[in-house]
Amino acid sequence: MREIVLINITGEDRPGLTAAIMGVLAHSGVNILDIGQAVIHNTLSFGILVEIPSTDQASAVLKDVLFTGYKLDQQVRFTPVSEDDYQQWVAGQGKTRYIVTLLTRQVTAEQLQRVSAITAQYGLNIDHIDRLSGRMPLDTPESQGKGCIEFSVRGEPADAAALRADFLSVAQELNVDIAFQRDTVFRRNRRLAVFDMDSTLIEAEVIDELAKAAGVGEQVAAITERAMQGELDFKASFKERLALLEGLSEDVLAEIGASLRLTEGAEMLFTELKRLGYKTAILSGGFTYFAKQLQARLGIDYVYANELEIVDGKLTGRAIEPIVDAQRKADLLRELTAMEGLRLEQTIAVGDGANDLPMLGLAGLGVAFRAKPMVKKSARQAISTLGLDGILYLLGYRDREGADE
Repeated sequence: MREIVLINITGEDRPGLTAAIMGVLAHSGVNILDIGQAVIHNTLSFGILVEIPSTDQASAVLKDVLFTGYKLDQQVRFTPVSEDDYQQWVAGQGKTRYIVTLLTRQVTAEQLQRVSAITAQYGLNIDHIDRLSGRMPLDTPESQGKGCIEFSVRGEPADAAALRADFLSVAQELNVDIAFQRDTVFRRNRRLAVFDMDSTLIEAEVIDELAKAAGVGEQVAAITERAMQGELDFKASFKERLALLEGLSEDVLAEIGASLRLTEGAEMLFTELKRLGYKTAILSGGFTYFAKQLQARLGIDYVYANELEIVDGKLTGRAIEPIVDAQRKADLLRELTAMEGLRLEQTIAVGDGANDLPMLGLAGLGVAFRAKPMVKKSARQAISTLGLDGILYLLGYRDREGADE
């Protein structure tokens, strides 16, 4: 009769421990059914599920493992596993897996308790918990902190919409972001990322800045806000706002372009996407003049935005057709995906306004970034707590995998 035993080893991590334990097991022809290891603050937790060929061997094998662990200053525990329990475990490997990602400036026990309680409430079992963010010094200011914890969970929630709503509610209450996505082969195999520009890649709405220079700032800003909230049709509101800029000198474009600030994390995000082989694009309802500046600065592959019509050095209050609106963004995403020979599941789309929702819904990973409440609620994923580089965590990226490591 064979024996199935779970061996748990804990203690101070040290080189050669795995080799020593495996040497004992190899000597007796033991089969490994499962294995896992984690090290937290130099403390090892090592689990091995083994199949010992016969009951007669089991006692001697486990005794040798115990003795080897003792010599290495490790605590060793054995748990017998019945064949029925093992078969049930094997049968569970076909269950759907999801990734729950917690993004925060400072990880707290309350955040982890609330996230894990919701997963349990909806019948999801946590298989793994990993810290993706780097080690933070104790005195790091909260505004500069960056924490990410990833949960790998198994099962199928009875009501996925309700689960997402609960995650969103907790995220708002605790001022964190919680992403919930199916764990598929495409999650770490995406290859095209497209971005809105205004209030996404840069911290301003350029049309509002142009309006201030033209003396119609408050009027245009009010229309912009309603359009981003989804209260007004984007194309109609865009033309209305643009008409108010008629007569503005084109010299103002250079002044405003020089003053624009990149959003937190933008440079790191594009550095890493480029290193990972991504193609990137700006799909913006803003203006090509400014998008081209960002293209040069961040190494972006494609730019699609609106071309201002300028005659005799002054804005005419019109843009050259076609206007990049919500539908145009979605169409461009499809075109770029086909052009690059990809599937839509391999794409990422990021934006903040209602006119970004069609492309966010179309992409394999759609992220509402620091978005308006309606947009945040409608998008599948949202980031408001961290900078743009927080998107990397949704891909399973670890800070220690960075280019400088």
